[in-house]
Amino acid sequence: MATVILIRHGRTTANASGLLAGRAAGVSLDQIGRDQAAKTGDRLAVVPVVGVVSSPLERCQETAQLILDRQAGTTQAPVDINLDACLTECDYGQWQGRTLSDLASEDLWSVVQSQPSSVIFPGGEAMAAMQARSVAAIRRHDATFEAEYGPGAVWVAVSHGDIIKSILADALGMHLDLFQRINVGPASVSIVRYGTSRPSVYSTNTDAGDLSWLANSVHSDDAPVGGGAGHKAPRTP
Repeated sequence: MATVILIRHGRTTANASGLLAGRAAGVSLDQIGRDQAAKTGDRLAVVPVVGVVSSPLERCQETAQLILDRQAGTTQAPVDINLDACLTECDYGQWQGRTLSDLASEDLWSVVQSQPSSVIFPGGEAMAAMQARSVAAIRRHDATFEAEYGPGAVWVAVSHGDIIKSILADALGMHLDLFQRINVGPASVSIVRYGTSRPSVYSTNTDAGDLSWLANSVHSDDAPVGGGAGHKAPRTP
């Protein structure tokens, strides 16, 4: 079983000003976002990553590069950023570029909160279609990395908040209508391993903590009854 580390891009200028950027071009990380992405890269520096797949939007590519910059010495061969449009932001249609405070007054807002599976953004994408394309892409890449590098392979997918929330909902066996219960902060790390019988979710929305256990861990497809012994304690200098 390969392991995918799902990373949301760092904070952007649009996030800071309360705008729904959507797929607009030219939306970059602000300084806080760059610092967040660098910190995430430092967490992953102890993990040999076999590949990085990113949404094509600038904020995700910037985040992916900051992570790769800290991978020096952990991999046997250089890792490139593979862009996949199936991991791009939801097409919010006419909502794109508007402020969240303004959108909260729309009738559709409450439906997005309570029944997202029925939402089609005006002039844009259905949230159910968003989930279907992103989950299919993650599972496809995961199978490819495992076939090439073996079941211990660890790879990174850099994407967007609603995309990662929908992927996690699928891995948790949750209906899309419940995905608003999941939080995915800027530059946060969530970890999923797809087994032959079920996905296993190892973490969601973390922004701190040791990840060295990913480098040499061996996992069974079976869930440990009683919770198991957990990961080994991180090595201390």
